[in-house]
Amino acid sequence: MRRVGVLELQRHLGQSNTHAGRLNVSNASEWALQLASFVLASGGRLDVLVNNAGVSVTSLFEEVPLASHYRLIDINLKGVINGCHHALPYLKLTPGSRVINLCSASALYGQPMLSTYSAAKAAVRSLTESLDIEWRRHGVRVVDVLPLFVNTAMVTNDVHKMKTVQFLGIRLSADDVARCIWRMAQRPNFRLPVHTPVGLQTSAFYALSKWSPEWMTRFVTARMAGF
Repeated sequence: MRRVGVLELQRHLGQSNTHAGRLNVSNASEWALQLASFVLASGGRLDVLVNNAGVSVTSLFEEVPLASHYRLIDINLKGVINGCHHALPYLKLTPGSRVINLCSASALYGQPMLSTYSAAKAAVRSLTESLDIEWRRHGVRVVDVLPLFVNTAMVTNDVHKMKTVQFLGIRLSADDVARCIWRMAQRPNFRLPVHTPVGLQTSAFYALSKWSPEWMTRFVTARMAGF
C-alpha cells in the first residue's frame, strides 16, 4: 500500500477524520500516551487495534548478533503485548471492538533463515488464541492474519538469501493484506475466525499444516529452504 503523508491523508479524508502520532512499539509508556491521545480524538472509542509493526532478520541463526535477535523480539512480540495491554481498557468500552494482529505463515512451522522471526510470529499466534478466549468475557475479539511473502522491502531486500522465496515467489502485495484487514475490521465479531490466511497460496499451506504429518511438513520446509 502506498505510503501517504499526514497532510495528504488529512486533505483526502478531512482533518477531523484523521489522527496521527509517532510510536516506538517496544516502549510501553509511548503506547499509553499515544492510545490516550487517539481515544481523546476519537470521542472515546477504540473499535479496532491493528498490531502491524514488524522487522525481520534473514540469516543463519548463529550469524546474527544477539542484539538483532533481541530487537526483533522487542518489536514483533513485545510490541504486540504492549499494544494489547494498554488498549484493553478502551476496547472494553467500545462495543464490537477487536484486535487484529499481523502474524505470518512462518508461524505455521519454523522457517530456516528466519528462526527468530518465526518464533516471534508463532508467539503472536499463540497470544492471539489465548487472548481471544480470555477477552470474550469483555466482548472483545482478538484475531490475526497470516500472509506468506509480501512484496515489501522486508522481503525483497533479502530475497537473494532465501531459497524459499525464490521457490514460492512473491504473490502478495501490501494492498492484498490491507484489504484482508479491512474486511476483518468490518465484519461482526461473531463472524471473525481466529486465524485468516491471506491469498490462495497461503490458504493451501495453512490447510496442509493442519493435516500433513510433522515429518512431511519438516521435510518440505527444509527442501524449499535448501537444507
